[in-house]
Amino acid sequence: MNRILKMPRMGMNVDEGTIVEWHKKPGERFVSGEALYSIETDKTTAQVEAPCDGVLESIDANVGDDVSVGDNICSIIDD
Repeated sequence: MNRILKMPRMGMNVDEGTIVEWHKKPGERFVSGEALYSIETDKTTAQVEAPCDGVLESIDANVGDDVSVGDNICSIIDD
């Protein structure tokens, strides 16, 4: 099943973050809990983990993009 992953809320007063690194490329497989990408906010830098096993289908937010909470980050195909 295809699924869209959205920018997570990283704290009570955090409304956006910047994509600083992608740990996977489109077409690459990942397992639940593996880091997909890293984001930086005004308070922290954090890796965001895969919610399930699957394949990264496409990237909607590139390195350096500022992304608001709830915006599309990428789409995955989950197993």
